[in-house]
Amino acid sequence: MSLGGGKLNYMEFSIATLLSHVSSEKLVAPKLLEKKLGCETPASIEQLDLALELLEKIGILNKEKGKYRREQIEHIVEAKLRCSSKGFCFAIQDDESADDIYIRESHLSNAWNGDRVLIETIKEGTRRRSPEGAVKLILERANPSILAKVKRLETGEYRAIPLDDRLLFELEVKESDIKSSQNHQQEQIVLDDILDHLVHVDVLRHAIGQDLPIGEVARVLGTTAESAADLDIVTCKHDLHQTFLPAVEAAAAKIAKGFKDPIASKRVDLRQLPTIAVSEQLGSIDSALTIEHLEGEIWRLGVHIADIASYIAADDRLDREARKRGTAVYLGENTIPLLPDAVHQTCGFIPGAERLAISVLLTLNDRGELIEFNIQPSRIQLDWLLAPSQIDAVISDEPVEIDPQAIEIIKPIWNIIAPAFRAQRRSRGGLEVDLIQKQTPFADEGRLGAIFLEDPQSLLTEVMVMANYAIAVHLQALQVPGIYAVQHNPELVEVNDTIKLAINLGLNFEGEVETEISVADLQRLSLQFAASPVPQVLNYLFKSLLKTTVYSTKPSAHFGLAIENGYTHAVSPLRRYPDILVQRVLHEVFENGRDRKTSRAKEIVNLGSSSCHGQITWNVLTPTVQQELESQIAGSIAHLNDRTKIAQDAENDLAGLQKAEKMKARTGEIFQGLITGVQSYGFFVEIEDSLVEGLVHVSSLKDDWYEFRPRYACLVGRKNRTSYRLGDRVEVQVKSVDYYRQQIDLVTVTSMLSEAATASAQLESSLAESEPDLAELEPSSTELEEFEPIGE
Repeated sequence: MSLGGGKLNYMEFSIATLLSHVSSEKLVAPKLLEKKLGCETPASIEQLDLALELLEKIGILNKEKGKYRREQIEHIVEAKLRCSSKGFCFAIQDDESADDIYIRESHLSNAWNGDRVLIETIKEGTRRRSPEGAVKLILERANPSILAKVKRLETGEYRAIPLDDRLLFELEVKESDIKSSQNHQQEQIVLDDILDHLVHVDVLRHAIGQDLPIGEVARVLGTTAESAADLDIVTCKHDLHQTFLPAVEAAAAKIAKGFKDPIASKRVDLRQLPTIAVSEQLGSIDSALTIEHLEGEIWRLGVHIADIASYIAADDRLDREARKRGTAVYLGENTIPLLPDAVHQTCGFIPGAERLAISVLLTLNDRGELIEFNIQPSRIQLDWLLAPSQIDAVISDEPVEIDPQAIEIIKPIWNIIAPAFRAQRRSRGGLEVDLIQKQTPFADEGRLGAIFLEDPQSLLTEVMVMANYAIAVHLQALQVPGIYAVQHNPELVEVNDTIKLAINLGLNFEGEVETEISVADLQRLSLQFAASPVPQVLNYLFKSLLKTTVYSTKPSAHFGLAIENGYTHAVSPLRRYPDILVQRVLHEVFENGRDRKTSRAKEIVNLGSSSCHGQITWNVLTPTVQQELESQIAGSIAHLNDRTKIAQDAENDLAGLQKAEKMKARTGEIFQGLITGVQSYGFFVEIEDSLVEGLVHVSSLKDDWYEFRPRYACLVGRKNRTSYRLGDRVEVQVKSVDYYRQQIDLVTVTSMLSEAATASAQLESSLAESEPDLAELEPSSTELEEFEPIGE
């Protein structure tokens, strides 16, 4: 059953968001749900009432005394749809170890590719077959808008045809005021004028029964995908908004008005400490550093994080907007922000301005070994905002115009502390990618989950990773709720393909990995890349092995950083919503945490210090607060993981479009490439000088019939025994480029020569067949006699 039709199409909240505020352990009143979901108008309250009524009717919610609780239903699981252009889908569960569930088109209940749904299992799986299911409820729509082309039917009606062939529908569209991509002005455009144009269509109503979904053309992007701006394609495809609604901007503008610091009495004044921050960008940032030399080889390193949670309360308008976006998205020089600029200006660190912070004070020695740490609310004042180039000049002892006090901060951090943290991470087996990578906008390792050695801020990243780790350890020691950043192990098949490639290139590695890959294995492999003839290609492929970081309520291993006992994200709250959730938990500890077993107990612990670890035998937070925080975090996990994936996909799409545009202009040119993947349908070639990947389809290999040998990852010709294997160098020509799908079709130069030779032979044969027999053209003796000349 779908809640995708009628009035529920226009809900300001998703069913997933609604259910995230309802647990199976505690009854929730509709009035509280109105507040949490921001239902402030009669229409939105009516939508909520209708949704609650329908959820109760289908058994998802149970109503008791006018309040609701979540029901746990057997054989019902939450999943995300991944559909094929052929009509069937698989429901992918959040638990990677869980089976994917096969969904027939007849069981989709008008759900679309990417939608988050509840699936009812209708047929158990076997060793060879996936379980089969049906969509019971659409929790959250993944496509509030689509990229499409407009066509007109013979009946005179108009349809929007999605460019994504996994969206198995057409939309009914009608004429309306739309925005032109050229001048961004509202104007009436006749649909007949934009037939076959690339357009951005807002979905006004999803399908109801057999009725088509209805859409409205919101913007004309161009006559074709190639003519549209790549940024427009990416933002429209992933429904990313560079601006905020007026109500959100208004809330941001008022953020400091009447502000009262909820934990003012608990803050430590650190304004006297000389403080630096490092960023390529001018304006506000959300992390800063201090350093104090205590004695001998003992230091106190301060990592100060902008205290956003003090200004943004749970479930207020700004919080709902930040949660909805999940993360900032970085598209070249353009940013899709998490929060409006007014929040950055009020809460972010700006030189000379006093700001509220959460400070992580790490006491350690020259070897980077932690002695103890403190996490506490503070006030700081940023003194210097420095560029990475200035940091490089200082640590290289090059002349640079920087205040001597700032240099006294830079040198011990970059010359002693950060290298010591790096050495510790390497000893654990932590991964590094030896590629030039544009500076990550996040203060820590970001979504990739590994550190780029060529990043000018890679040493700073080591410091931020340590601050994140200290907070994760502290949350666990206090036994309070947390949100943890987890990176799962790479896929074994992909790792073994990379190992085969490395071996074929002459690197020394001990064959395939048969069981679970360890971070030490991958580190050993990556360290050999420099000795290969194509280190840049191998590092590029190595990066693609790493999985995007996901979030969990349970501490788990982070593969790339080689951290086994839990890790979190906390140092970029202006850019990531999970960091704000971590701050919210810390605020509860600062404000309401119990520092003793009973009110009469004489023994008191410092809840902000690592010295309390192992000393606490009581609940730090009250059961009500503990449960509320657990509910907030658990209800956000799936959505935040979806938003992280969308952000990663959008950033990858922009890079892919730019590469496709570059290669389309070079169609017909010949390049040197490296075979980086072999399948039954062809092999992938990485063009070495531009790190662009294309496919040589097996059908283009005209000189023989090629068979796939999966064990050796190669294609072998039946007659001539020519082989194409991982690591082989080939000359390829760019045959064609599908710009929107970012697909580059290549042909091998030998195939081109073979094809040319075949064509030449066919032409010669054809000419031979059509050439007249000269004997037949020679005149007969009788004919010669008839034409014999008369006299001379």
